[in-house]
Amino acid sequence: MFRASNAFSGFSVNDVPAAMKFYGDTLGLKVSEDHGIMTISLANGGSVIAYPKENHEPATFTILNFPVPDVDKAVDELSKRGVQFERYATKDIKTDAKGIMRGNGPTIAWFKDPAGNILSVLDENGAM
Repeated sequence: MFRASNAFSGFSVNDVPAAMKFYGDTLGLKVSEDHGIMTISLANGGSVIAYPKENHEPATFTILNFPVPDVDKAVDELSKRGVQFERYATKDIKTDAKGIMRGNGPTIAWFKDPAGNILSVLDENGAM
């Protein structure tokens, strides 16, 4: 029924201009805004929207995953751009000093956007 539909996903933010600066300038993605809603254009031809929500609460799960050829290099570059990576030391998730989890699934590092939503960079060979 929906095979031919150009479906897209969305998430909320508390400040669209801050989100546009982060996704556009810091992450280097193509972003646009129309009627207060940001569209993020993805390399695979898809898109994701970010809409303003007055009582926004950050997602408690990863909303966007960015497969990359070298997680260490991506973490280093994003860190230079001011991105702070999450550190985890739980039974299931343990990250190193750079914020990278290794050896428990794909190599992955999590970080947050200005609205507190969780994003990741992960090894493209271990991604879907």
